[in-house]
Amino acid sequence: MLAPAPALRVRNLRKTYKDVVAVDGLDLDVSAGQCFGLLGPNGAGKTTTIEICEGLTEPDSGDVELLGMRWDTHAGELRQRLGIQLQETQLADKVTVIETIRLFSSFFRHGPPPAEVIALVQLEEKVNARVGGLSGGQKQRLALACALVGDPDFLFLDEPTTGLDPQARRQLWELIERFKLQGRTILLTTHYMDEAEQLCERVAIMDHGKVIALGTPRELITSLGVEHVVEFSAGGAAKALEIPALRRLDGVREVQAENGTVKLQVTELHRAVPALLDELARQGVPLTELRTHSATLEDVFVTLTGRHLRDE
Repeated sequence: MLAPAPALRVRNLRKTYKDVVAVDGLDLDVSAGQCFGLLGPNGAGKTTTIEICEGLTEPDSGDVELLGMRWDTHAGELRQRLGIQLQETQLADKVTVIETIRLFSSFFRHGPPPAEVIALVQLEEKVNARVGGLSGGQKQRLALACALVGDPDFLFLDEPTTGLDPQARRQLWELIERFKLQGRTILLTTHYMDEAEQLCERVAIMDHGKVIALGTPRELITSLGVEHVVEFSAGGAAKALEIPALRRLDGVREVQAENGTVKLQVTELHRAVPALLDELARQGVPLTELRTHSATLEDVFVTLTGRHLRDE
């Protein structure tokens, strides 16, 4: 029995701007009914990739197949079946919430009534409010509503929760989970690793226009070969640390030092922490702060690239 065709199939995608290679031979498959996360630092090529898939940017070369169709032959049909929330959505400030939804609904042949979409994103109390008077979180929910008005089969979300407070982020997460339960497909870009771990069945980490890691969040974290990360600060004394001695400690897999903070990837926390404290005492280095956490997707990224997800 043949496996079902992916909802999104990308092959050898390339895009260059002047002297910058934004997307460099990218391959990607997104299964139907899946929330797929595209992660990476600023400048990794995420937004260019997603804009090509959305039909907003022409690639230099490569192939994109979306819902079994291509932009050069089925653009009209694709626009009817997609929902798109851009990284920054500029809506008219003087128009009300209901007027905005009615306008976007008019672009589609089918879709739920405007009042139903507004209720879905919990903006009923703001139905007659002008867009300019909404909070940041309310504007993001309205932008998501505009992406949902055509009852899409495939939803593109480009950093939908950037700049939102924790409560607004959680509300958007609930909306995305609800969309997933309906069997729809989502391609999500985000800088928040907890968001990717919460929402995505599979993730791809991009850097310099290429996919450098691909799998479920748990698979990528397991690929580190470590269970925990120990992070400590030693103030001005950090400069005197003997890093090679830390690498030789029981249960320590890797050590990274940056701006007075030292991070150890460890396989056995109960062995590594006592050994670390003994070694710091031997070196005469006083601790100012000590933290531990389970390994995360951000730890995967830093290990692979040496850069944090929010690095410019």
